Formats: sequence, C-alpha cells, structure tokens
Amino acid sequence: MLPQNYDPRRAAPTDARELTKALLLRLDALEQGTPEYQYVRNTLIEMNLSLVRYAARRFSSRGETTEDMLQVGTIGLIKAIDRYDVSRGAAFTTLAVPYIQGEIKRFFRDTTWSVSVPRRLQELRIRLARAREELEAQGSQEPSAAELADRLGVEEAEVAEGLVASNGYDSVSIDRPLQAVGSKRQTGLGVARLQGPVELGSS
Repeated sequence: MLPQNYDPRRAAPTDARELTKALLLRLDALEQGTPEYQYVRNTLIEMNLSLVRYAARRFSSRGETTEDMLQVGTIGLIKAIDRYDVSRGAAFTTLAVPYIQGEIKRFFRDTTWSVSVPRRLQELRIRLARAREELEAQGSQEPSAAELADRLGVEEAEVAEGLVASNGYDSVSIDRPLQAVGSKRQTGLGVARLQGPVELGSS
C-alpha cells in the first residue's frame, strides 16, 4: 500500500516505472470490484497520465484542444491497464503508448469528417489511401478503381463508394465539386476511374 497522502502524479519517472510494475502485479492478484482493486487501478491511472500528455503533444499541430486529447488518451491508458498481462513480463509502456495513440487517432478520425459518413466508409478510406500509395510505389501513376479493388480484395463498387465518401473528409472537398477529367473524376484520394452514380451506404 502506498504511503498516506501520497500523490502518484508527482512521482519521478524512475519511481513511477518501478511503482507501476509493483502496482500492476498487485492489481493482477486482486479481485475486480473490490475497494483495494479500484484504489490500485486509480493510482495506476494517475501515475501514468504523463504517458497521455506525451502522446497528446505529438498531435498538438492538429488543431484540437489539449483537454480533448487528454480525455480520449486517458481512455486508452485505462484500456491498457485493464488488458495488461503481467505474465508476459513486457514493459507497460510498450502496451500503453499504442493504446493511447490509438484512441487519439480514432478521435481525429471521428471528428474530422465534414459530413456524416458511416464508420465502415471512414475505415475504407484509410485502406484505399494505403493501397493507392502501394500501387503508386510499384509504378501505377493513377490506380483505377479496379486496381484498388483487386489490391484490397473487395468489389469495385465498394471501392467507388469509398472514393466518393472520401470527399466528406474535409470541408474543402465538400465545397468543391468532383472534377471530370475525361472518364476520370477527382476524389479526396486523388484521381480514379469511376463510372455511373454511387450512393453512400449505411453502417
């Protein structure tokens, strides 16, 4: 048990790492829902908030308030504490930092769309962007919807739907109509060959 009136937020980095190890072992031995379990868990959260602040600083240029990023980052920290497996012996930070960054990135993904777009299409946009980069790296200057579909193992219609949905990613692309270039249309991911209208589905 920690000393009375001990403030875990003021622990030096070295002390925090050592205490975190000890408290994670203690937490693993306690029964969930008990007062001591909640005390140890809350102490771990407070002691490791510096990890959340560290991760939030990496996203400071994105324009969101620090308070918002700290809140969502703390969710990631809590998930890391709850899912940490002491039997593996890995450093807590190797799990916590990716969880924290993941929550912050999810926050940006969910709040930077200028129109309401289903989650599956938001995720498809990210996959399409990666596939496009990979194809361009292999020499394809303007990957077609068919090439992207083949790359991702999905139907071409789904790719077309994702490309159209990409125009909801920022207000600039919403205000600017799709630009026809021959048989091509400009999308938020660049130029891709599309044919016919596409309606956005729902998740």
